[in-house]
Amino acid sequence: MMARAARSNNQNAQGQSAQAGQNGQNGQNGQNGQNGQNGQNGQNGQTNQPNRQGRAVYGPQSALTDFLASHNISAAQIRSDAEARRRQAAREDAAQDENGNGESSAAGARSGRRSSRNDNDEASLKRKREEEKKLAKIKESKAFKKRKQRSDLSDDELARALMESNSGPLPGQIEHCEICEKRFTVTPYSAAGPNGGLLCPPCGREIAKEREGGQKRSRRSRQIRVLLEDVAQFKTLAKNVDLADSLGDLPDHLIDKIARMFSKRRLLKPETLPLFVQPGTEDLHIYDGAKLGEQDYISIFQTASKLKNLKIRCGIQFKDEVMDYLLSRDINLETFYLHGANLLSDEKWHKFIQEKGEKLKGIQVYYTDNHFGDETIATLRDHCPNLKRLKVENNQKLTNDGVKTIASLSALEHLGLQLQHKTESDAYIEVVSKIGANLKTLSLKIVPEVDDGLLQAIHEHCRSLSKVRITDSEFMTDQGFADLFTKWANPPLHFVDLQKCRQIDASKPRENPDSVGLCSEGFKALMAHSGEKLQYLNIHACRHISREAFEEVFSEDARYPELKELEISFCEEVTDFILGSIFRSCPKIREVNVFGCMKVKEVRVPRGVILVGVPNAQGMVVEGSHD
Repeated sequence: MMARAARSNNQNAQGQSAQAGQNGQNGQNGQNGQNGQNGQNGQNGQTNQPNRQGRAVYGPQSALTDFLASHNISAAQIRSDAEARRRQAAREDAAQDENGNGESSAAGARSGRRSSRNDNDEASLKRKREEEKKLAKIKESKAFKKRKQRSDLSDDELARALMESNSGPLPGQIEHCEICEKRFTVTPYSAAGPNGGLLCPPCGREIAKEREGGQKRSRRSRQIRVLLEDVAQFKTLAKNVDLADSLGDLPDHLIDKIARMFSKRRLLKPETLPLFVQPGTEDLHIYDGAKLGEQDYISIFQTASKLKNLKIRCGIQFKDEVMDYLLSRDINLETFYLHGANLLSDEKWHKFIQEKGEKLKGIQVYYTDNHFGDETIATLRDHCPNLKRLKVENNQKLTNDGVKTIASLSALEHLGLQLQHKTESDAYIEVVSKIGANLKTLSLKIVPEVDDGLLQAIHEHCRSLSKVRITDSEFMTDQGFADLFTKWANPPLHFVDLQKCRQIDASKPRENPDSVGLCSEGFKALMAHSGEKLQYLNIHACRHISREAFEEVFSEDARYPELKELEISFCEEVTDFILGSIFRSCPKIREVNVFGCMKVKEVRVPRGVILVGVPNAQGMVVEGSHD
């Protein structure tokens, strides 16, 4: 019986590899149970081995490819669909050409058809035989056997799908966009055009927008989008970053989210930088460039020729050589954010501003030590007519004279300064007097010598501010803050940070006879002016605001509909009752910080609110659970 079964299997296989249980002497692919003497791939000496399940060995895949495969989405299927559309478009074009010839050529065509019919039949048979050979070869391949284990398609359907997937451009090859005809690198996620061709990323995004506008997104595509945006998927990508070769055509906000996660895990390095730098990249945010070298920064400008907005944090190796290469390229940055590049000399800063300053709209510089001083600000004045945003922080070279020069930047709308040199009120008053009418945000960190004169200048000249930050002032008074917010023609502020504006006297810390800093009257005037639109408020360490002022501001009838974050740490008069009043008066409140508020003991925190700073058995953070 076993011999007859083996002969039957040999007849049905028609020359294919011998199966388990076959008795042969020269078997080439003999498997379990084979008793061969000269088998090339069989196990010599194996006799009557038990049948075992075949094991598939897979090569490395990117995390995104693995995720799409788990949802039955494959690059091969995408290419197969594109090839099918190409063939359909070709058939339609051929049909139109035949119809367009007209009746005048009908007689001549009949005689031509007779002579060409035989040729067409022979060519068709030849193509069919070649196709059958290809299908038979594919069925014998390892790729077919691996795919067969994971697919429900029949052998013919699966083999044909593999054959068609190999006929189109492969990922990594250069192809011309069907719409704009520009050359681009094909990826597994390249979109298909209306005529069956492939599209470059910009055209693909435009087509996707048109399709989304014309028809509702299917349930499956919506689920995939939600899953792609899930943080868990980004964590999977971060764990398998060495296997990733491209982020495809993900939207900019998702790429930015991945970049943040990479920086948080210290995964941004020379090997992973190409994931974020592509020829069409216009916005690049590097949140941690500590592992990048000089050549890595140069490679950014070699690849991203269309770069417009560049942000680099911890850019220690952004040196003069990198700036020289940037200046040699036809790249016109509109915004430039550079953090920690203290090896970049003043000479290169000046040359950059002189050659690229005309298109520059924003420049933000952090931790430059003894570079970027008064002369650099003067260069900005002379060569940057369109500069709207300037932020200089932790700078050891910019002085009071440089601050006065900022007053000449007539187009400036956003200003932020934190300087190590001692600065006086007169410099800031000059700035606000000349360009205050255009300012939308004003941030002055750690200005202990600045007094009420600046508050008066802001009240008189500023009409468009939405954000104000003035911190660590030791001379501004409660009356100055009250005068600023009383009958101020500026719209309500959205962001206010007045932390550590308070009286400092170690001998009498709780006495404040001169009402130095933000106290009760200034706080009440602030909330009366901006409480309706205020979203963020920081009055950290403004310890001379009284309990009565807090109770009046957050009274039973008071409502602050937009307030989301509140920092009142070390405001000593805050109690459980005041905190409960804050929760009632601010329906959108999400986070309250109360470090150092010793009168806060036990308070019911509403669901969805985080209270930070109250010690408890679980730590310093209380997540609300009360309705």
